[in-house]
Amino acid sequence: MAPQHQTSQKTYHTEATGTAALTALNHKNECDLKLFGSCFCPFVQRVWIALELKGIPYQYIEIDPYKKPQSLLEVNPRGLVPALRHGDWGCYESTVLMEYLEDLNAGTPLMPKDDAKLRAQSRLWADHINRHIVPNFYRVLQEQDQQQQISKAQELREGFTKLIDAAHPQGPFFLGPRISFVDIQVAPWILRLRRVLKPYRGWPDPEEGSRWATWVNAIESNEHVRTTTSTDELYLDSYERYAQNRPNTSQVANAINSGRGLP
Repeated sequence: MAPQHQTSQKTYHTEATGTAALTALNHKNECDLKLFGSCFCPFVQRVWIALELKGIPYQYIEIDPYKKPQSLLEVNPRGLVPALRHGDWGCYESTVLMEYLEDLNAGTPLMPKDDAKLRAQSRLWADHINRHIVPNFYRVLQEQDQQQQISKAQELREGFTKLIDAAHPQGPFFLGPRISFVDIQVAPWILRLRRVLKPYRGWPDPEEGSRWATWVNAIESNEHVRTTTSTDELYLDSYERYAQNRPNTSQVANAINSGRGLP
């Protein structure tokens, strides 16, 4: 891997920027369905993309992860985002929340409605993303030893390769021409390859003309992904603490350092 990005110490952002800031502003008004999120958090972005794709009315509430309000703790006592409050009911965990939004049977479906096998396949590869891609992303970013960075980067590449091998051959998305559940599950980390892993760990751009490049380009250009994505600077600043593996960066970072599963 390339030498890590050298910067003065930065801090995480507490407000979205760019297009995502406009989306947050457009969803600031009181609504029965509330998304508690943090602008730099990829787990939040999963649920945010799903809400935008489905066109379900919602209120976006920005949370500083180090200053958790009581309204969030009432939904998730651990204070982690994303969390949803729907009327007097609340829930958390990004994959569960995406399943919940799908079960509302409102707006654009995230999975094929008439194909149980494809829905099962989607859940299988969503699980692959959660088990093998998400934790390996953080292992590459937090690892300080350069040889270990190379080894962990190879594991991350293998996780993406398996996903691409299982995808529709032409795509451009996982199941074909339209974005769906698996794409949204992995999209936030694909976005952060160029915005975070490239500057901090020398992650390479996709090879032009490859199936991988086709998928990355489709995700980058999707309108619902773009409306929930901040400027590059926000991610560069917010993830420096991971790249330097500062103590108590987050519960995710602590879990990776201890070898535990993600919180």
